[in-house]
Amino acid sequence: MISPEACSAILWKDRRHAAEAAEALKLTAQDLMGLGVVDEIVPEPEGGAHRDPDTAAANLGSALRQNLERLSALPLDELMRNRYEKFRKLGKYSEEIAPPSNDAVAEKN
Repeated sequence: MISPEACSAILWKDRRHAAEAAEALKLTAQDLMGLGVVDEIVPEPEGGAHRDPDTAAANLGSALRQNLERLSALPLDELMRNRYEKFRKLGKYSEEIAPPSNDAVAEKN
């Protein structure tokens, strides 16, 4: 993985574009959730985990227990199939191409 600053330096020859690079790299928890990389976003306590590590640990522990309970209730073959499909999708990219408009078709003819 590359940092946004390093990506910016490579693409724009300038580290001042780090915010743009971070957006392109899709590094936020919400980005990863949308891409299907993570299953859940565990909330941090007010001010961040470094300010309240006990609450952060409790939140993480609760999320882990809930997810393990949910996953352990699945039949093993279903669990394995779901995980296989999830990880096979990672890194796949597709772009939807809009069909040509009627104007473009008319111009062609």
